[in-house]
Amino acid sequence: MGALRDQAMRVRHWDAVREKCKSDFQIDDKLKLNDIYKLNLGKIQEDIEEITEQAVQEAKMEKTLKQVSDFWNEIKFEFQPHKTTGVQKLSLSEENFEALEENQTQISAMFSSRYLSTFEDEVNKWNKALASISEIVLLCGEVQRKWTFLENLFIHSEEVKKELPKESEDFVGIDKDVRRILADGYEKQYALVYCSQDWVLPDLEKVEKDLTVCEKAL
Repeated sequence: MGALRDQAMRVRHWDAVREKCKSDFQIDDKLKLNDIYKLNLGKIQEDIEEITEQAVQEAKMEKTLKQVSDFWNEIKFEFQPHKTTGVQKLSLSEENFEALEENQTQISAMFSSRYLSTFEDEVNKWNKALASISEIVLLCGEVQRKWTFLENLFIHSEEVKKELPKESEDFVGIDKDVRRILADGYEKQYALVYCSQDWVLPDLEKVEKDLTVCEKAL
């Protein structure tokens, strides 16, 4: 644990120690054991323990955030072509979706830490980013499921076009929207890049509602 605490200490933690012991000592080769003894750290033992505990917990948080960042900056969607439409349906692999859920749990747990403040902005950023990936991947799956079923009817079935002319006409616009949304996913490739765009989720939500209307008309 001692080694971990030494590795965890950052400039901000040493500054806190200096403030508590009222000394401007420097951590370098010139620092001698006698210099440390003169600091009378025993008198502020509780303060020192709190600072070192903060350093350890922040180091753990920093490590997790780096792992999350390194992982999600490299993750790409998996793609599957839909028949001969030229549309590439997107998804996350099962392994990556499990990692997503695990990372969301890790990030959420950080909000209960009393040492959150140092990394609060980054934790908030990743909480939002991972939530967006999860929402978009799940909703995209639902949109693709409905679209693949309805596209076969409203685009390729003359009988359906004849019986439901208005819905068929509306579906042409919906079809264009679905293709546009999925095409951008195929262009971006990376899940984080695609899902970080503000327009993707609201556009998917609108398309999903429109698809539901067409589905109910059948």
